[in-house]
Amino acid sequence: MKRCDFLVIGSGIAGLSFALKSAEVGSVVLLSKTEPVESNTRYAQGGIAAVWDTEDTFESHVEDTLNAGAGLCRREVVEFTVREGPARVRELIEQGVSFSAQDSGAYDLGREGGHSARRILHSKDQTGAAIMNALLARAIEHPNIELLDNHMAIDLITDSWLAKRAGRIAPVPDRVRGAYILDVGAGAVVAVASKVTVLCTGGAGKVYRYTSNPDIASGDGVAMAYRAGARIANMEFTQFHPTCLYHPAAKNFLITEAMRGEGGKLRLRDGRRFMSDYDERGELAPRDIVARAIDAELKRTGEDCVFLDMTHQSREFLADRFPGISARCEDFGIDISTDPIPVVPAAHYFCGGVQVDHYGETSLRDLFALGEVSCTGLHGSNRLASNSLLEAVVFAQRAFETVSGRLGDFALIDEIPIWDPGTAIDSDEQVVITQTWDEIRRFMWNYVGIVRTTRRLKRARHRVDLVQDEIRHYYWDFRLSGDLIELRNLATVAGLVVESALRRRESRGLHYTLDYPDAQARWLSDTVLQRRW
Repeated sequence: MKRCDFLVIGSGIAGLSFALKSAEVGSVVLLSKTEPVESNTRYAQGGIAAVWDTEDTFESHVEDTLNAGAGLCRREVVEFTVREGPARVRELIEQGVSFSAQDSGAYDLGREGGHSARRILHSKDQTGAAIMNALLARAIEHPNIELLDNHMAIDLITDSWLAKRAGRIAPVPDRVRGAYILDVGAGAVVAVASKVTVLCTGGAGKVYRYTSNPDIASGDGVAMAYRAGARIANMEFTQFHPTCLYHPAAKNFLITEAMRGEGGKLRLRDGRRFMSDYDERGELAPRDIVARAIDAELKRTGEDCVFLDMTHQSREFLADRFPGISARCEDFGIDISTDPIPVVPAAHYFCGGVQVDHYGETSLRDLFALGEVSCTGLHGSNRLASNSLLEAVVFAQRAFETVSGRLGDFALIDEIPIWDPGTAIDSDEQVVITQTWDEIRRFMWNYVGIVRTTRRLKRARHRVDLVQDEIRHYYWDFRLSGDLIELRNLATVAGLVVESALRRRESRGLHYTLDYPDAQARWLSDTVLQRRW
């Protein structure tokens, strides 16, 4: 059994930010399910939104966020996140993150859909990678951080689970004591006892067939928290990024929204622009509107993709401002200075997640959730572009302030039972996992996508129930593997998304259903799901 003050599950911007701060007051075990640099953060192209220019205002950023969120943002969360943003950005700069600057030395601020001003600090089109490189280098060197790569969290360990195992009455309120962890390489399960457990596991884009997310985004934190009894909120609000590269050889490659901020135009195959038919802001409308518009045009025309046209910009400008995209497209024979880029919407970001308070604490004692895995109330029913990295660093600071002030109140458990595999044996049927994974992603894309109906959602719920039943039997019959853990979590997340979508009988933000096409004031509340023991 390992013991630590802080168990941080996930090594993206939220996990690294919290780990670096908390390592100054205690011992940290930081988990990465593959190599540490691999995270959703790494692939963030656009940047981090913060009021930086003297002509911009906090009030403007707040209103842009509230407008994008379509009524479900928590205003107080929006206000303190926006106001604390510049300080957190300065902290990133102090930690070695280099943001792109103009010849004058001032930062080159970008603009993206839904923003009324230029306020996106970026490192060309590879902002996430720049942040990861800087923070990870510091974490590796820190003497109080034990970084475990290729380790996957299986389940949270709670007082109620321990009581149930021992035949005792579960205590109320429940408390998280750590987690069981799979050493993927060795195939061994380790118990980690911690005073504070922090979920920083990112999103769940891999629950859909088409996504901008890396393969690791399987909803692990949300699934574990739900199984432990934490409240989960607003899982119906899945953000589909309007523009992912469409090419048979491409995989999960995002075309940043910053391109539309630099004048990019969306066109049909015949060259006609169409976004003005859907919103007066055209290509700079919020993501939910742009994604639905593209989806509608693809269904209307029968085409496989639309095109993002950047040919009004010079080759030199594009190579300097978007070097990653320029190079990647060139690999596929696309010269973005002369050729429009073929794009389609793809699952990108979950606005819902583990419900937390203003300091990142969940409904379970001693369990925090930071970043995309959480539901803070900042994004409402639709995230404003580049607010995700902002949320991660602001809430990492707030969570640290909370735990450092209460460190004496947290306690390590004396003993955790060793992992009991029961009668599980090694599986010789990997095809079962592969087939079930593919089935989940297909029916989620077809039935629970950008545009929904009650009939499709009910079909999806029926299939989720069947799949979850199959997985339950398989899970306990065979020894654990990384693929099996992810499959179990994907099925759990799929069920949460479907159930949340069925409960919301209106269209709002990212949730659009043909059966209830209008927003209704009576649905101005969170959709909350909680497992009952």
